[in-house]
Amino acid sequence: MGSATLAGTLAACEALSNHNSGEVLIVLNRDGWQALEADLLRRGAAQVLDADRLAVFPELLWQLPDLWLPDRQIGFPQVMVAGPHGQHPLRPPKGQGLLYHRYIPWLDQVFSLRALDGDADLDLFHRWMNDERVAAFFEEAGSLDQHRAYLARMAQDRHMMPVLGCLSGRPFCYFELYWARENRVGAHYDAGHWDRGWHVLVGDDTARGADFITAWLPSLMHYMFLSEPRSQALVGEPAASHDQQLRNLTRAGFAKVKEFDFAHKRAVLVRLERDYFFKARLWARPAPDEPGRPLQLSLSALLNSGDE
Repeated sequence: MGSATLAGTLAACEALSNHNSGEVLIVLNRDGWQALEADLLRRGAAQVLDADRLAVFPELLWQLPDLWLPDRQIGFPQVMVAGPHGQHPLRPPKGQGLLYHRYIPWLDQVFSLRALDGDADLDLFHRWMNDERVAAFFEEAGSLDQHRAYLARMAQDRHMMPVLGCLSGRPFCYFELYWARENRVGAHYDAGHWDRGWHVLVGDDTARGADFITAWLPSLMHYMFLSEPRSQALVGEPAASHDQQLRNLTRAGFAKVKEFDFAHKRAVLVRLERDYFFKARLWARPAPDEPGRPLQLSLSALLNSGDE
């Protein structure tokens, strides 16, 4: 093992499990890892496989914030406050600056998320919202002043968070992340206290297609689960007529819950469970044909946890 550090070991394990080339289990001989064994076990990065070996299970490793979140905040206290659809937790302050980063092997680029700056990013936001393709479904085309006011309202709304998705530092898409219980979707299902949802627009036409959506979609889900460990589910409400988006979400692991009506569209409620995202290793793999069946090289299968 030499002079391996915990950070270096976790990074090496990430590289081995950050792709879709089949199942991965990282096995370490215990006699070579005595210096780091306690830290690996304490953090939950590794489990004892037998008397001679440790195992790093990707479904555990990828729940640790160390490699992907530059600002690893201590959990925000929970206190319930009144909201439009019943009580909900007081929300933490919104993140600032760089929020998340992850190397995407098939693009050979770093995907990152950063908080949108209402002043510095106004022109970009304005241009994207007035793009004919974007305006057709986002329906927020308008003047620069209208978009300045839109972002100002967003900044004051504690349940909404505007975020830019970037490749190698260059913005290519825009997300609106929200807490589901306070959102309009919260009127249509029994939202968990920490359920989150999202809207997206891709503003750069050169960043469309399967190679890109398989980078940003699971990475966004990964960020939302990492940034709030109490979030047990993520939801979306795409238009029921948007067949391609629904196919993309199904491949990403979302289950269709029901159809319902907003004032402006017929929508489908889709839901992704935290446990399923990590157990199925959906950051690097499409959803399996048999969602309830554990991977052969999974914690459930190898440690006989009873999750059959």
